[in-house]
Amino acid sequence: MDEVLLIDKPAEMTSFGVVARIRRVLSKQAGKKVKVGHTGTLDPFATGLMIIVTGKECRNAGMYTKLDKVYEATFVLGQTSTTGDPEGEITPYFRLDSAPASQERLRAGNVSSTHRYISPAADVPEKQELSQPTLAQVQEVLRQFTGEIKQRPPIFSAIKIDGQRAYKLARDGKEVEMPERTVSIYSLELIDYTYPQIKIRTHVSSGTYIRSLCVDIGEALGTGAYCSELRRTRIADFDVADARQLSDFGITD
Repeated sequence: MDEVLLIDKPAEMTSFGVVARIRRVLSKQAGKKVKVGHTGTLDPFATGLMIIVTGKECRNAGMYTKLDKVYEATFVLGQTSTTGDPEGEITPYFRLDSAPASQERLRAGNVSSTHRYISPAADVPEKQELSQPTLAQVQEVLRQFTGEIKQRPPIFSAIKIDGQRAYKLARDGKEVEMPERTVSIYSLELIDYTYPQIKIRTHVSSGTYIRSLCVDIGEALGTGAYCSELRRTRIADFDVADARQLSDFGITD
């Protein structure tokens, strides 16, 4: 049983949970344990395309991991999240200076992209009132984030720091310094803007974190932001329209 399976991951399920359920079904069908793996995680709140490999095809998992991807994302301006998504503590965003953070400032390291979260109880001096960005301002900021950019992954991620997953270190209350990386944003299309929500479609290189992209765009707009919805629609030439639902395997839990 050496296959490449396209799966449309539902929300509120981890990527490892998808793999475990597929493994359970395939192993039962084969009458023996079947090796099953995935080729790139999706956050629990996210939906969309996952490439699952089985049997000897697991040897090629790395090849699929390196493929570029397409996402549709919705993010909310004026608020931040401790995780960059709906699963964290969501609080109002307070700007500490009068100037939004441009991509140039983000590149130069003058603004943290991991991220500037402020507790509601924090003593914040001279909070700047947020202004609603115009459509032209949103379009200009999106243009700034197209191409090769510097990005710092969120601390709540599966990246390993000194052999341990970053999210485990963060949950244990340990300080985590995420290394900056260069990623490619091949296209960044505005689908809809109705304040406070922005919906985008973006084609990115492997290793790009959409949560970080949303947060950084919010910084550049001077409003803050977090990613409220995320769906992966393509991995290279693989399309979510061709993916199978877990229910196709008899999986309902």
